[in-house]
Amino acid sequence: MRLLAPLTLTAACLLSTPLQAQENVLNLYSSRHYQTDEALYSGFSKATGIKLNRIEAGEDPLIARIKTEGAASPADVLVTVDAGRLWRAEQMGLFQPIESKVLNERLPANMRTPDGQWFGFSARARVIVYNKVSVNPADVQNYEDLANPKLKGKVCTRSGGHIYNLSLMSALIEHLGEAKAEQWAKGVVDNFARAPKGGDTDQIKGVASGECGVAISNSYYYVRLMKSDKPEDRKIIEATGLIWPNQKSFGTHMNVSGAGVIKTAPNKAAAIKYLEYLASNEAQSYFANGNNEWPVVKGAPLNNRELASLGNFKMDTLNISALGKNQPAAQKIFDRAGFK
Repeated sequence: MRLLAPLTLTAACLLSTPLQAQENVLNLYSSRHYQTDEALYSGFSKATGIKLNRIEAGEDPLIARIKTEGAASPADVLVTVDAGRLWRAEQMGLFQPIESKVLNERLPANMRTPDGQWFGFSARARVIVYNKVSVNPADVQNYEDLANPKLKGKVCTRSGGHIYNLSLMSALIEHLGEAKAEQWAKGVVDNFARAPKGGDTDQIKGVASGECGVAISNSYYYVRLMKSDKPEDRKIIEATGLIWPNQKSFGTHMNVSGAGVIKTAPNKAAAIKYLEYLASNEAQSYFANGNNEWPVVKGAPLNNRELASLGNFKMDTLNISALGKNQPAAQKIFDRAGFK
């Protein structure tokens, strides 16, 4: 965990200074660990004149910290990755509903929870990566195909307990129903090339080396390799292909980086301004260029050449709240299926 020095003084002031004196301060708790987000912070302060202090830590420890701090917490906004984690924070009572004309107009309906407690500001796709030599891409056009016996001994993925896979399963529960989703999970386990391990980049490398025939990965990991100047990364891209799953049905599963305003936020007005800033074209461009994520605002500029080169595809428009509410059922299904 990294605690920035200015926050220590600010946090102390927040506990002893009247709220109106703090209107030009925002205290941000963020689990996004990308250096490129510095442009977001400086851009917000430049646009609004509001000083931004932040605490950075891992997702779950940060949520637990806010819960422990309770009403005395200096936190105004929580920013984290994956709808599942945002839902968990909501279930712990950390957020308050926000009504913002800017957010309602700028963000698609599926990127706003029905009660306005948290919002998605950038999107990443859960894609299928395949080995160009050993796998016919026609055999893996859908998530459901990963359970086809044709792929026995060829599927690689990270742990079923990881939030990325839990959110994918949550979407499949919504689209297929629990019974079919469980059949799918069992079929995928039967097709494992090896026990789940490592991160998404490890899965892509496994496909390139031939250890795996196909793998599930978040799209931005693949784009990072596309943008790399390292010869070994270029070889990985040359050996693999990327598939947008379920283009003829519900579309490719999309997850988010998102944020919500903390229930006890001492600087609520500044917090709302920050969320509205994240929906601006400037911030949306930072998300795309900095971490290879898709802007969620329609018409926002996409100046990332490698990301744009992947082309257009049909995105799943399932509301992000569903990716949270189905998490408990998703974990139970994976456990029963032996998807460790």
